[in-house]
Amino acid sequence: MEGGYAIIRFVVLLVLFGIGGGSEAGGESDEKVYIVYMGGADGSLGNELVASVTRRKENGVVHKYKHGFSGFAARLSKEQAAEIAMKEGVVSVFADPLLKLHTTRSWDFLTYQTQVIIDDDDHHHHSSSDTIIGILDTGIWPEAPSFGDKDMGPLPSRWKGTCMNSQDFNSSNCNRKIIGARFYANDDDDTDSSARDSIGHGSHVASTAAGCSVSDASYYGLAPGSAKGGSPSSSLAVYKVCSNFGCRGSAILAAFDDAIADGVDILSLSLGSPATFRPQLTSDPIAIGAFHAVQSGITVVCSAGNDGPASNTVVNDAPWILTVAATTIDRDFQSHLLLPGNKVIKGQGIHFSNLSTSPQYPLVYGESATTGSANLAEARLCHPGSLDGSKVKGKIVVCDGKNDVYSTSEKIETVKESGGIGMVHVQDQSRAVASSYGAFPATVINSKDALPLFQYLNSTSKPTATILATVSVSNYKPAPQVAYFSSRGPSTLSNNILKPDIAAPGVEILAAWTGKEGAEDVPEGKKASPFNLISGTSMACPHVSGVAANVKSRNPTWTPSAIKSAIMTCATQNNNLKAPITTDSGSLATPYDYGAGEVTTSGPLQPGLVYETTTTDYLNYLCYIGLNLSTIKLISTTLPSTFACPKDSSSDHVSNINYPSISIHISNLKTYTVTRTVTNVGEDEEALYSSLVDAPSGVDVKLNPDKLQFTNTTNKLSYEVTFSIASLNEAPVFGTITWTNAKHTVQSPFVLTN
Repeated sequence: MEGGYAIIRFVVLLVLFGIGGGSEAGGESDEKVYIVYMGGADGSLGNELVASVTRRKENGVVHKYKHGFSGFAARLSKEQAAEIAMKEGVVSVFADPLLKLHTTRSWDFLTYQTQVIIDDDDHHHHSSSDTIIGILDTGIWPEAPSFGDKDMGPLPSRWKGTCMNSQDFNSSNCNRKIIGARFYANDDDDTDSSARDSIGHGSHVASTAAGCSVSDASYYGLAPGSAKGGSPSSSLAVYKVCSNFGCRGSAILAAFDDAIADGVDILSLSLGSPATFRPQLTSDPIAIGAFHAVQSGITVVCSAGNDGPASNTVVNDAPWILTVAATTIDRDFQSHLLLPGNKVIKGQGIHFSNLSTSPQYPLVYGESATTGSANLAEARLCHPGSLDGSKVKGKIVVCDGKNDVYSTSEKIETVKESGGIGMVHVQDQSRAVASSYGAFPATVINSKDALPLFQYLNSTSKPTATILATVSVSNYKPAPQVAYFSSRGPSTLSNNILKPDIAAPGVEILAAWTGKEGAEDVPEGKKASPFNLISGTSMACPHVSGVAANVKSRNPTWTPSAIKSAIMTCATQNNNLKAPITTDSGSLATPYDYGAGEVTTSGPLQPGLVYETTTTDYLNYLCYIGLNLSTIKLISTTLPSTFACPKDSSSDHVSNINYPSISIHISNLKTYTVTRTVTNVGEDEEALYSSLVDAPSGVDVKLNPDKLQFTNTTNKLSYEVTFSIASLNEAPVFGTITWTNAKHTVQSPFVLTN
């Protein structure tokens, strides 16, 4: 809603929530909510601890976790939390964190990009009506047209969930599309007391993943067409864990716990911690809940975060999570600046103003409108309080934006307060992501296109211009591009696992919204739109969740790691110009930007081979990152009796877990060998795969064997990859390993870093 951190102007996104924060207990300022995580214990010890807390304070326990894992959330003092942390059987005790939201032509675009065609009749036969997608978010607006249940089948027989009643939401709001809705009330926040979505984010991501097809959808006439989800026959189970104040870790864990018992197949989380406040693995509610969900056979898909384009910013990066970056689609919302002489300067933005199409409005550069108290640099950037109203009133203001902390929307407020009637923001970074400015005319242009504008301003004593109405342009090229805001790898959790895993559309996605009256940015004379256009890794995440639901429907016995592998190894690294994917600044994108590449819709349904990451792989991973065996035994509910941490449990061995991509920290080694195992899931039991390696200069890559022959008695085969490094002038470097036969291409990226 990272997924992920959606780029929306909500109060929830105007507040930066630190991971360490907790809610203060009413009347007891020295207490706050702590999460007591007890791993896969049977619950008896947890019950004893819960009883002791309840004896001390009747309403002290906030949540109990008992289905997929054991533990509870309770109001405790710092001293009480420390005392419980020392108890036998307790993995960790940590303050309840407040996480953030990571915030349709996109599905048509993905279909155009895919390279594998699935027979329509066969695909239809494998309807996803028995697949359940769980959405952990801000709730749902059940009246939205995307959530109708026409042509939906009966409720899946295994469904054990419920539709919770509240003042503005009851069981009648559920149907064969929305089959469950839970909320997690908090005494400190009234907006938690219903499954209804008062923000819009949860409805948007839910409809992107599984909304039914709605014709004549648009955002006030822009982006017209049919809006649909990726898996429209899937059912939705809604878990409201976020409110106007953020997403409480204790509620997130409670939702994971309930979802495991309810019977969902896919869990989609568009939320997470900021990159600067990421928790340790054993105190991360999403990593903890996802571990137990995956152990229960549920695929967990999460947004990568919106802290890009800086490196080392990806979150939700545990190896059992499918982590999603954000890309653009082939649609652009253009709002050009028109100068006298019919001179057009390309710009982007969404507005519904009534400016004339004639360039008749006075134009002023922010630097020329400074107040006496502000310096020229502040006025040039249109910082708050820097503009002189007498010099700005009635004019369109040109504001610079290079390397500035203030957003376009914040600068618009400064211009409006000073009496300006429009704004031009010269800004390279966000040019590719159109935001909506409501009735205020604004456009974003890049610095290259702005050169003629500045020449005009410098050569004219009374410059004039107008900002043209927004138009949506389809078949825009190149696309996809990695969005500037999308968080980048490498992972700080372990750079021996490549993160993010995959990329998907997350820019200007049209999907369902609330029907609330008085919504922001409603054009004059219009009713609130039932659809909205927003951007963020939040929007990318449900695209992958929808694909995962379709893969699960077609292959109901597949494990979460097999589904993840199918999605990753069938990704594409090319754009609609058949050239390598770039970032939205034009630079060549790498796996640290997009993981295995852009998700495709049909390829993962028939991937040919899959890499299955086993329970032992994940347990070894916990060993390699430094957890001791006694802690691992507490965490895992399926720990083999013979399991022991490898004698050599250095972090470098993380590269050896059976992951669909390869990441190696080369340190001082010149040769490094890893092993991978693939399972033949293709239509033919007898199958021969040949290998192809694309390696960077200075690196020799050998596969042993370099061919894989599957038979009717052998559907699993292993191979070794040996990297011999002659020289690396720059690191990281990237390459690919591909297995192919006449029907399938199975591609894995690799990265070598030092």
